[in-house]
Amino acid sequence: MKLAVVVPAYDAAHHLEGVVERILAHRPPALERVIVVDDGSRDQTAAIARALSARRPELSLIQRAANGGYGAAMKDGLAAAKAAGAEVVATVHADGQYGPELLGDLLRALERRRLDLLQGSRIAGGAARAGGMPRYKIAGNWLLNRLERRVLRLPLTDFHSGYLVYGPRALAALPFARFSDSFDFDLEAIAAAQARGLAVAEEPIPTHYGDEVSHLNPVTYGLRVLRVLWRFQRGAYAS
Repeated sequence: MKLAVVVPAYDAAHHLEGVVERILAHRPPALERVIVVDDGSRDQTAAIARALSARRPELSLIQRAANGGYGAAMKDGLAAAKAAGAEVVATVHADGQYGPELLGDLLRALERRRLDLLQGSRIAGGAARAGGMPRYKIAGNWLLNRLERRVLRLPLTDFHSGYLVYGPRALAALPFARFSDSFDFDLEAIAAAQARGLAVAEEPIPTHYGDEVSHLNPVTYGLRVLRVLWRFQRGAYAS
């Protein structure tokens, strides 16, 4: 099982090196490639990734000429991972919010539970509160998650963490190029996996909210979530 880790990064110079080093320090045996996608950062993100790749042969950099959005970066990263022969792809954000140390556990859960798509949940086990998630995000997530469970018919506690592991069937079946260029990319992947009969589930993960800068607008993101649910009900993700 060949594993690639995609690290979407935008203005992440402060955290990127630490995240990459943590991935490699706790690397699962199957890890063959770490792909950093610099999404047109204005800081030293690309320079740091380039320096890391010079001493870490398993790391490669995709440098986008302009900022296209989280989903656009994910599309490039997933396409590169698939082209490199990856059979499983995990996403680890560059801001250090999600622990790379859990990658091995998530991969074992994917295999043990025979899943096609695994979502890391900050909510399960109370990790969000313990990790310092702001109260407004807890409240917003609670409202959206309740609606998403009902519409998508999936018993997940957290649809928005971004810590995803794609198995072979998900990589082959999901039309990533048709998904959003924005932060609702992950939710579209979950919706499409559910619509196509893939096995989707979650595992609890710890999370850490520190000095990272969020580029997500909660109002526009909420509207995008509602759009994904509306499209799911209309069968847009089934084919």
